[in-house]
Amino acid sequence: MQAEKDAEFVGAALDAGLRAARFSLPPSSEEFAASIEPKNVPAVFRGVLKGSAALSRWDPLYGGLDYLLEKVGPDVAVEAMMSNTGHVFYGDLRSHERVSIPFSTFMQSCKSHLGHLNAASDSSKDKGTGKESTCSDKMCPASSENSEQLYLAQVSILNTESKDRCSLQVLKEDIQEPIFLKGKSFSSINFWMSRAHMRSSTHYDPHHNLLCVMAGCKKVTLWSPSASPFLYPMPVYGEASNHSCVSIEEPDYSSYTRAKYMKEYSERVILNCGDALFIPEGWYHQVDSDDLTIAINFWWKSRIMTEMLEHMDGYYLRRIMRRLVDTEMNKITQMGSFSHSERNGDFQSTDGLSGAGSQPFNKVTNSDTSDKKGAALQSLKPCTLQALYELMSLVHNSVEAVDQNDRAESASQDTSVCQSNERKKTAADDSSLLEKDPVAKIILPVEPLELRSMLLAMVHTFPRTLEGLVLNILGPTGAEILTRKFDEMDQGSTPEEQAEFYKIFYSAFGDQYAAMDALLNRKELFSFQVFQSVLDQYLRVCVERPS
Repeated sequence: MQAEKDAEFVGAALDAGLRAARFSLPPSSEEFAASIEPKNVPAVFRGVLKGSAALSRWDPLYGGLDYLLEKVGPDVAVEAMMSNTGHVFYGDLRSHERVSIPFSTFMQSCKSHLGHLNAASDSSKDKGTGKESTCSDKMCPASSENSEQLYLAQVSILNTESKDRCSLQVLKEDIQEPIFLKGKSFSSINFWMSRAHMRSSTHYDPHHNLLCVMAGCKKVTLWSPSASPFLYPMPVYGEASNHSCVSIEEPDYSSYTRAKYMKEYSERVILNCGDALFIPEGWYHQVDSDDLTIAINFWWKSRIMTEMLEHMDGYYLRRIMRRLVDTEMNKITQMGSFSHSERNGDFQSTDGLSGAGSQPFNKVTNSDTSDKKGAALQSLKPCTLQALYELMSLVHNSVEAVDQNDRAESASQDTSVCQSNERKKTAADDSSLLEKDPVAKIILPVEPLELRSMLLAMVHTFPRTLEGLVLNILGPTGAEILTRKFDEMDQGSTPEEQAEFYKIFYSAFGDQYAAMDALLNRKELFSFQVFQSVLDQYLRVCVERPS
């Protein structure tokens, strides 16, 4: 089990185009700028830091702690993160605090921890285990006993965005930027060091990032920004809006239901000493660091933000929200495309139906309907006839006690009540919008031209049932799917055929404008429900529909 956790991993649902590229040789700065950075996809560079002065001088196993102590000096204070959740450092300010400590104190603590590790290693050899320790094996069990742990996180070596003095500026003398970053204007260069094994919470950064491991080992799990719905980012207005709400050790899947799929959309890479990882702006990442791991990172502004003009932000916001809503709407209206025969078995004939739901069909068979009306039903495919039966059952089971004339008069009021109830709900996920709408599930798999034949058969044979279906039973998702089917019908019809169909279809309604209003109002309600879902999934914001 431990070996599985320590191995690299690619989720089954991760798009191939979003998987991290691997490079055994460093690219040129021109190649990086032209072919790697613009893709906004992670990239791993193996051994790219070999030959760096920092790599040879900072290694804790070979005197690096004494070197750093002497290089920085005894009087320099640094800001460290102190966690009250053990070895896990969450972005929420309530779970950690920033404390100022002498750099020398932290180095002495690391030297003490290294002594414990060496003693434990010697003890294992004396007992004849013969096991050669690996990067992960060096984790000290005693380190997890402390309820509070310190982590040097994002300690500045260079910061061009702040006038504050950089605590570890002197270390820049040991750092040589990778060749493919030549010419970059860095926002900052930061120093990261863990005394013992630690974990950072899942988050994204507002800059492009090159993470470079100078000593030890880091395991980095990555998610594309498109995986935000599975990660439940904190509300966009919060203090830690770039962090996930989901615990990395004990995820609460009852509260964060989509999070159980997050691994399927992730990729884990392992960075050893000398390796570097390009993490594009906006990509979520969660980092596990082994004992005495040292890293630096380079942050620089991406073209994404530098080329976005501030006075256009209002448009960008609306455009991006519109695209997200359209994408979600398309996903909902295309999912669950199964045939009725698969759900209910092959439909044989209306004569074999029994129960209250079959009464409408018996009325057709036994009454004095014209041959034209009977032919309209007989021309339907068995699966389409099954869909018609299910729709009629819905209507008659729901509104058979309501007087037909009162139904049309109260349509406008019923629609308003439906909207009032629905706007109080926020969809938990995409599938729930489809699952809550039985009409949508029935008509979704029906081919557009077959649906047209079915609707025309209802006009000729069951006009009042069609009226009740549209005015009282059809939900927001069903209205969206129905009108999309109308669009598909139009694409395969001449203008004359389109006009004839809509003339016949709306003739079934006592008030044609009420039918049109019902469809349009519920389509807009569906759009708002999806908008609510998008806000919740990507921004963790809940809104009420304006009256």
